[in-house]
Amino acid sequence: MNLIILSIVFLVYFFVVGYVGYIAWKSTKSSDEFMVAGRKTHPYIMALSYGATFISTAAIVGFGGIAGQFGMSLLWLVFLNILVGVFIAFIFMGKRTRKMGHNLGSLTFPEFLSRRFDSRFIQYFSGGIIFFGMPIYASVVLIGAARFMETSLSISFTLSLLILSIFVAFYVIFGGIRGVMYTEAVQGTIMFFGMIFLLIFTYWILGGVTESQTALTNLAPHFPASAQALGGTGWTTFPTLGSPFWWTLVSTIIMGVGIGVLAQPQLIVRFMTVKSDKELNRAVLMGGLFIAVITGSAYIVGSLSNVYFFNTLGQISVDVVGGNVDKIIPTFINFALPEWFVYIFLLTLLAAAMSTLSSQYHAQGTSLGRDIYETLKKKKNIESISLTRIGILIAVVLAFVLSLILPGSVVAQGTALFYGICAAAFLSVYICALFWKRTTREGAIAGIVSGTVTSLFWLIFVYGKTAEGLGICQFLTGQPMLISAMPWPAIDALIVAVPISFIFTIVVSLLTKPMDQEQLDKCYKGFKSNKKIEGK
Repeated sequence: MNLIILSIVFLVYFFVVGYVGYIAWKSTKSSDEFMVAGRKTHPYIMALSYGATFISTAAIVGFGGIAGQFGMSLLWLVFLNILVGVFIAFIFMGKRTRKMGHNLGSLTFPEFLSRRFDSRFIQYFSGGIIFFGMPIYASVVLIGAARFMETSLSISFTLSLLILSIFVAFYVIFGGIRGVMYTEAVQGTIMFFGMIFLLIFTYWILGGVTESQTALTNLAPHFPASAQALGGTGWTTFPTLGSPFWWTLVSTIIMGVGIGVLAQPQLIVRFMTVKSDKELNRAVLMGGLFIAVITGSAYIVGSLSNVYFFNTLGQISVDVVGGNVDKIIPTFINFALPEWFVYIFLLTLLAAAMSTLSSQYHAQGTSLGRDIYETLKKKKNIESISLTRIGILIAVVLAFVLSLILPGSVVAQGTALFYGICAAAFLSVYICALFWKRTTREGAIAGIVSGTVTSLFWLIFVYGKTAEGLGICQFLTGQPMLISAMPWPAIDALIVAVPISFIFTIVVSLLTKPMDQEQLDKCYKGFKSNKKIEGK
């Protein structure tokens, strides 16, 4: 690669991002501005920030690589991303979250739940889940970008991780959520046009849409024998219903991320940064289009990489990268596309990684500084920004260390894991907080705790991938998992934990005393459907 051109591209990119971060820093003076951008974010910035936070290198590199393994079936995740992650999230969840968050003056998602149910326990327990659970998600995002830098720039994986960590930490620590969202708008724009070009160019080098799709279908006899034994049928067909391959694809990847997005703290807080419902309405189209282009392009290109590698090297993608699916997209880019696009795509991946990482670090920092420390010490609004910055720095270090020790092919699995944990812990309580006044403090606590415990139990003792990887079940019981009969080892924790959390939330709420009417009136002030959801 031409180091002079590369240096110029990088300098321009880092200058733009650094300048935007500087503007955010200059306008960030209070806790409200640091954590929710003063609640005056423009809809374009909010939509791109939401999309860029949602879609990271985990989607482009990790899930693009999974598409190279599973095929076009992953496009169902795109459908759920748009329907659930944008339309339902913005229209049905976002508007009520924004209004209730304003009513309660909450600055973080744990604080939102805490003030809705008047419970300090909910705030620091939820903050703990975020702070200690999110590092694995942040680390796989780091890994995704670092793998491409390693492949494209011929620098060490460790050095790639270090460069990314330092730069992202700098503008998040000083710019807060405003710095995060402003830079994400810039990075989201780069991602959008970069992925459009990648999709068009891939179809072009493979002879067109019809020709490339037909060629991928005809590759079915070369689908890995090991995958066929587990229920895989090809790159353009769905796996056999009920097979291990089907359960992994549907329960962990499609459902885990497609449904789990509703309970992502770093996304939910975006709803509290806008001034009115009009901004959310305006953001729906842009957010949906952004998600469709980025994820759809990544999954299609990942699948079609098999055609390119088979035509040029006589091997399918998984074989070319030695089984590490996290390398499929980076390897395809470096093999198939012109050198100048490698520069552009490197910026696309950097933008994707940095946008998501910045939101993750910010969420972890606010969880440690405001939701855990300040709640336990009963020192609200005391040194909020300083404590949060310390939390961000700790989060950066944790993600960096985890990135060095996690195994290969972990990007997509790590993402789905965190999404599943958040859904198990928060989804039922979050929905009930918004739509059911009869939900009580005790019901909310029961829902969060039961979902968290069930999810962790399932991951440690039942779900095959994590149970075998952790080895805790083997150490305690002498067997890799408690239930070896299919389909249980292939069923994701989310499928079991979310219903259990809902049951506990509803049943315990019905068995305990309703919350004070004064508290409920404060929460639901200004809701059009206020009288319809009294729960009486």
